[in-house]
Amino acid sequence: MNDEIKIIIDSIYREKQTNNLTITGWALNTNSKSAPVISINNQEQVLSYDIKRVLREDVNQIYEVDATVFAGFEIKLEGIQNKNKLEVRFVSEDLESSKTEWIDLAKKHPLIPGTEDKMARLMIKVHKGISYLKRNGIKSTIQRVKIEKIRNQSSYPSWLERNEHFDFEKIKAEISSFDYQPKISIAMPVYNVEEKWLRRCIDSILIQDYSNWELCMADDASTDPKVKELLTDYSNSDERIKVVFRPENGHISEATNSSLTLATGEFVALLDNDDELPRIAFYEVVKALNENPELDLLYSDEDKIDMEGNRSDPSFKPDWSPDLLLGTNYISHLGVYRRTILEEIGGFRKGYEGSQDYDLVLRFTEKTTSERIKHIPKVLYHWRMLPTSTAVDQSSKGYAFEAGLRAVQDALVRRGIKGHATHGRANGLYDVYYDIESEELVSIIIPTKNGYKDVKRCVSSIIEKTTYKNYEIIIADNGSTDEKMKELYDSFKQQLGVRFRIIVIDIPFNFSKINNIAAKEAKGNYLLFLNNDTEVINADWLKLMVSFAQQERIGCVGAKLLYPNNTIQHAGVILGLGGIAGHGHYGYPHGDLGYFGKLALNVDYLAVTAACLLMKKQDFEAVSGFDEDFTVAFNDVDLCLKVKELGRDNVWLHEAELYHFESQTRGYDDKGKKKKRFEKEKVMMEHKWSTLIEDDPFYNPNLTREIPNFSYRD
Repeated sequence: MNDEIKIIIDSIYREKQTNNLTITGWALNTNSKSAPVISINNQEQVLSYDIKRVLREDVNQIYEVDATVFAGFEIKLEGIQNKNKLEVRFVSEDLESSKTEWIDLAKKHPLIPGTEDKMARLMIKVHKGISYLKRNGIKSTIQRVKIEKIRNQSSYPSWLERNEHFDFEKIKAEISSFDYQPKISIAMPVYNVEEKWLRRCIDSILIQDYSNWELCMADDASTDPKVKELLTDYSNSDERIKVVFRPENGHISEATNSSLTLATGEFVALLDNDDELPRIAFYEVVKALNENPELDLLYSDEDKIDMEGNRSDPSFKPDWSPDLLLGTNYISHLGVYRRTILEEIGGFRKGYEGSQDYDLVLRFTEKTTSERIKHIPKVLYHWRMLPTSTAVDQSSKGYAFEAGLRAVQDALVRRGIKGHATHGRANGLYDVYYDIESEELVSIIIPTKNGYKDVKRCVSSIIEKTTYKNYEIIIADNGSTDEKMKELYDSFKQQLGVRFRIIVIDIPFNFSKINNIAAKEAKGNYLLFLNNDTEVINADWLKLMVSFAQQERIGCVGAKLLYPNNTIQHAGVILGLGGIAGHGHYGYPHGDLGYFGKLALNVDYLAVTAACLLMKKQDFEAVSGFDEDFTVAFNDVDLCLKVKELGRDNVWLHEAELYHFESQTRGYDDKGKKKKRFEKEKVMMEHKWSTLIEDDPFYNPNLTREIPNFSYRD
């Protein structure tokens, strides 16, 4: 019966110049658990066609199908002769059932992303805008349009024009002077790749100015005879090129492991068979190794390259960020790994296809230290945008994200961490939830002077919404004169009893000193510094923050703070932004994913705001609390930086959400004495933390310091 065969067309993309089509999807006989045979009946409608079967692990898992069954397919149609419908037949192996899909050749199918003309790109933006509008509403969409308008003032092509100027003669001279010239082995699995992409890939290695490399390729039993011919020709032309031809297809993990058996270099670079490296790639890697030969892992920024060689969508990454890595594979390409550690962990693991690199880097980084991991903030990898690649369409490889989730969960188990991982808000994003080992007391310290409405809203929201119950609230009262405050405090005492205390601190306003005095009175093992003008949104906010703060390596934990209009007020502090320090993603709509998903991930930052900051009391005492010379501004940033110096990771949590009615009780530091005080504290920060202000390791030197929208730096 036809119902036995299930067919899903994932995408149909068109090449700009030729109008050739690439159709991707999957087909499965759900009864026999076998892949139907695919044929094209009215072949005269195209000059030529090619049908390639592809492993779809997501389909195999859902339907409990053996890994040897290739349910996925990729059909390439060249030279379309007329505008009729093309008949694609799917016939079961036993010939007893069949099904037909009709491909409309008259339809103007979308171009491969990145190859569209200006009008097509405009229409894509319109469709994306409509989708964004449906998810986030009109106000958020208008706000996002304003942000994008500013971002677009700095285009990537113009950034490339300003920044990518290389003196190759000087580079060659520098290479010859390197004391340390390690061999880099490039591990590259190959399978039925088009000749032009494979040539461009290999040629990008041949032009490297640093010449001590070897290219180790493993052909994974390609069915296209041209692949073997091409690989053989290249290996005969250069002794540095090695090839192994696998007798049977084992998929990307096994194929890459086969390439690793050929490697003799101290380091291994991973490269896909249709991507490209810029000429400076290995020079930059070896330059970094000469500065620190003890490095085990080096990774760079990357971008995408389309079929016409146009580059776009750069990923400007932070330095080593352990919490971010548990949420997404931000390291990705170019990754260069010490070979002895790769061998120690057994290379790639079968069963993690699609996220094999992610699984590898999670296991690899467990065998080294942060001091031996280096981020090179330069674009050293070009990820090819082809119709079937995740560079174009992440939904094209759903199984990859399931494998990624397993990789994260495995990491928790290996590390002996109790908790679990789930899929995040978008493909390739994951959320980690730690079990709370001991529900220890949290002392919530709220400074205030009067502010009846603010305090009532803030404390009431804590009492009514917070699921984590082992807390005490300490009001650090800085000389309130409003008689209603006593009445309010009494009402909270009735609700919380001894868990609600007031400490009267009648001194001239000094945020740092007020919090330090209150902290000495705190009974909790955790201190939560909270502004009085906040309101809880997510009931699990405190539970989430404690679950991270309990980790020995984690210091300060911050929350997502929103303005009442549901735009971002705080999503992590970036040093150097706006001068000394600023909030990244400031003004972004609440539902936005942010720069490469960072508004939907738990992210490592140098600092978070003390408007809502949780930390261990022992860490607070170890750094002598807030520096009281910072009376108003930057005291929280300074505190976080001191905690960072203890060797702790400071983390911002995207799901710990509160409203922040910023500066309603104290006002802004923009006039008279307040402005002078702010300028004085600004100078103190510059003197104390100039190196980090100049180069925040959790930001990127290629991104702007002017505004918080992650646009390109002039």
